Amino acid sequence: MKYSDDTRDFVLLSNIVEDVIEEARYFSTFNFIGDRIDGYEEPVIITTGKLAYELKNASKEFVQRGYRLKVYDAYRPFQAVSHFVRWAENTDDIRMKEYFYPNLDKAVLLKEGYISDHSAHSRGSAIDLTLFDMKKGKEVDMGGLFDLFEQSSHSDYKDITDEQYANRMLLKEVMCENGFEGIKEEWWHFILKDEPYPDTYFTFPVNSKFFEG
Repeated sequence: MKYSDDTRDFVLLSNIVEDVIEEARYFSTFNFIGDRIDGYEEPVIITTGKLAYELKNASKEFVQRGYRLKVYDAYRPFQAVSHFVRWAENTDDIRMKEYFYPNLDKAVLLKEGYISDHSAHSRGSAIDLTLFDMKKGKEVDMGGLFDLFEQSSHSDYKDITDEQYANRMLLKEVMCENGFEGIKEEWWHFILKDEPYPDTYFTFPVNSKFFEG
């Protein structure tokens, strides 16, 4: 395991995937902490070039089906992950409990793996996203919110409507056909099958200045 601030193999996702919709949740205060997260200096989405080009193929297929990809997060600076851990250890701060972990005691978030001290996001190999229905002009109903910490967020959770489950399976199917794999715990989270930096955690902040000129 090593750490790096080298941005050379990273890109602004919107420069590669022109159809993508970006909602950088960790730049905003509407996230499970309730504050802008350390390391997020601009509301942009950054990925490795490899991830971006794989995602471009998935995006083309979704657009043909009448959807666009809406991305909440991709590259996540290591200092942001450290921010998550510090927050999880402070069990007095429960400002966003009713939105993101209404049925859990905050004290279990680290123990049960909802918060981890290392993340594939910091390797530039993970992305959090959903689908946007262009005909209806709104997000597809996935039967649960992004970053909802509970069992209903599991990708194979069945106690939702048939339509909601089908929407999750559509997202998973197309992503997995285009170089990604999902994880059981989060329907929105996908990781590159062939990571370019499997042992490197990056530390540079989310800022477009690294990609100018």
